Amino acid sequence: MKERAFITLTNGFKDKLFRLAKRLLVSNEEAEDATQEVLLKLWKNKGKMAGYKNVEAFAMTMTKNYCFDKLKAKETANLKIVHSNYKDERPSLQRQVEAKDSLDWVGKILNDLPEQQRMIIQLRDIEQYDNAEIAEMLKINETAVRVALSRGRKKIREELLKKHNYGIV
Repeated sequence: MKERAFITLTNGFKDKLFRLAKRLLVSNEEAEDATQEVLLKLWKNKGKMAGYKNVEAFAMTMTKNYCFDKLKAKETANLKIVHSNYKDERPSLQRQVEAKDSLDWVGKILNDLPEQQRMIIQLRDIEQYDNAEIAEMLKINETAVRVALSRGRKKIREELLKKHNYGIV
């Protein structure tokens, strides 16, 4: 594989790799390092890439594993997933504050979910992978993906409604 073909192939998903790494490692610098490390490993093994059915899914799995290894090395017990990719079309200041508060609460609720549910929600709702691709990446069956996704979304919805209705979580 030539350099140009490799760049063309990886340009389609390198931003997804970065977003996943950012969600797991929190720091921009560490996420950039993780993304670069995964791309470097792919480049070193470019001869084997033709044998992979889905290079993007393989790269996402590599990123996930690399990030988990980094977190284990730091002995960090707390993974932080924060979703802050929303369009700001200049709503009122009150609406901005409410949206930020809701987003913070979703992040806190996500942190309380089991690790598998957090990862599945990240991959499905944020990274837009379908259930079959997620099942392949996490090496579980599709039914388990659907169940975990449903339970995770339900828990987020319930806790967020509880917060908005009663002011407590």
